[in-house]
Amino acid sequence: MSTPATTPSLAPIPIRTPLPSALAGTTAVLVGGTSGIGLAAGVLLRTVGARVVLVGRDPGRLRGAAARVRETAVAARGIPGPGREEGAVLEVAGDGGDERILAEAFDRAGEVDHVLVTAGGIAGAGPLAALTAEGIRTALDSRLQAAFTTARVAADRLPAGGSLTFSSGILVARPAAGMTAPLSAAGAVETLTKALAVELAPTRRRVNAVRFGRIDTPLWRTRPGMSTDEAIAAAGATHPLGRFGTPEEAASAVLFLMANPYMTGQILTLDGGETLA
Repeated sequence: MSTPATTPSLAPIPIRTPLPSALAGTTAVLVGGTSGIGLAAGVLLRTVGARVVLVGRDPGRLRGAAARVRETAVAARGIPGPGREEGAVLEVAGDGGDERILAEAFDRAGEVDHVLVTAGGIAGAGPLAALTAEGIRTALDSRLQAAFTTARVAADRLPAGGSLTFSSGILVARPAAGMTAPLSAAGAVETLTKALAVELAPTRRRVNAVRFGRIDTPLWRTRPGMSTDEAIAAAGATHPLGRFGTPEEAASAVLFLMANPYMTGQILTLDGGETLA
């Protein structure tokens, strides 16, 4: 039985190396880990020797994501031995915002050290006058409810020094027209991050978020006119560093927050300098 999240710990936060190598032997649950940044985080985590639990709605995509994590880890670290990768990458099919699905992921993992939540798209976009009450609820549920649900399940199960990482986006700092509902949800996740960091600090559990810029993910390529490499390159050419970020570059920020035991309550921006332009 894990220590309840409301029970203070008398010991200080554990000291360990903040390098990603410290994640070897740990277990990370990735909610929304079947594509984009979540999948890239799974690949990087497995490459440094962490065990990965992928949670996703689509069973087919989930199987494909798990296979990619296994194959990439084997290629990066050499042949691990018969069947070893199977137990190192677990799959849980279902809605990441469903408490029962998340509980199943934790139960199957046995022990969980870190959690990443990237689930939740850009729902509810559109002019304020065109928004419906249902659309607003969908926008909030797709991101904020998933974050709350994950926090409720994870809080009592993470060990001292364990971490919970959420995702946000730079439009929270630079709002765009027609994004009232999704940006309200993302901004609420950032506020939740800081509030949870304070609430969980007595038990030495950490909570952070990454505010991502424009990352070349499958989700981004579903936008009108953004489906080709040429379109992505043209859109990124006006950015300070001349291109979009890669999912691996974005995921590396997640590993930094997981590995560094002195990071909590922070909103880390990874945007290639876009918010400076």
